[in-house]
Amino acid sequence: MSTKAATQEIDAVIEAYGGDARAAVRELLADADFLRDQLYTASVLVSKGYARSWKPQYERP
Repeated sequence: MSTKAATQEIDAVIEAYGGDARAAVRELLADADFLRDQLYTASVLVSKGYARSWKPQYERP
């Protein structure tokens, strides 16, 4: 993603929260936590054969 596109995306997120950057960050962190929980649940429920020994990473390298 280009710097300009990233900046526009950031501006759109902040605008979606009425210009409140703290609220935007708070919600993005909550979304990331929710997705980590969903990834954990999926990794527990999916068989190792189906996933071909794939193991999720919960944080970016």
